[in-house]
Amino acid sequence: MKNTIIKKQKFPSPHPEIELSIITYLVDGLKVKGLLAEPKDDQMYDGFLYLRGGIKNVGKVRPARIVQFASEGFIVFAPFYRGNQGGDGNEDFAGEDREDAFAAFNLLTSHNRVKKVHIFGFSRGGVMALLTGIRFPEAASVVTWGGVSDMSLTYVERKDLRRMMKRVIGGTPTKVPEQYQFRTPLYELEQLEPPVLIIHGRKDTNVSVEHAYRLEDRLKALNKKVESWYFEQYTHYFPPAVNRQIVSDLTLWMKRQAE
Repeated sequence: MKNTIIKKQKFPSPHPEIELSIITYLVDGLKVKGLLAEPKDDQMYDGFLYLRGGIKNVGKVRPARIVQFASEGFIVFAPFYRGNQGGDGNEDFAGEDREDAFAAFNLLTSHNRVKKVHIFGFSRGGVMALLTGIRFPEAASVVTWGGVSDMSLTYVERKDLRRMMKRVIGGTPTKVPEQYQFRTPLYELEQLEPPVLIIHGRKDTNVSVEHAYRLEDRLKALNKKVESWYFEQYTHYFPPAVNRQIVSDLTLWMKRQAE
């Protein structure tokens, strides 16, 4: 891997065949941390960049989730984003902290056992995934699950997040429209090359299905490669058995894109 990695520390793994490590890597001079999952063999794998949702302690990276994806046959890296779990700086909701995702993509690309790299974003991680896919046309695929695509729409929909968004972003969408546009990948999708898979529950009240519709419509208008899986009965969170099936299905979809 590139010398942006300054520390690799073993972390207890719930899976006997998957090794977990806490990685400390440099992003714009900041020490940022993340979780790396590697199958315990010497095989080559596709890389899987896992971009979490939430902010701070809400939506933290869960080792069991990372292992779940790694056990499908990937080397997975999930950045915690700057300012979290001992890292430097402060995350700013898909502002400068997008650089943490970009550096993480490069980190996976330079891993000596990684072939192509896929990008996955959940919830707020949806905008991070799309922005990373725009930045790296060589990415094998982009998957957004319950993903945000329009930051102004999030401000409108989530009254409970408005105070945090005003503080972190610098104001409301009316006061600082350029900051919300900067965080909204819908405006840059002309530059997106990888195929996109959209997964969304139609009863989602955390991130409304309107985010998925806006993303799908824009991608189709631009003749981009996009597939959508909508689930009528589910919210932001899917039942465990359904979740496991979708993980299996989406990882198979990813592997097909890399062929």
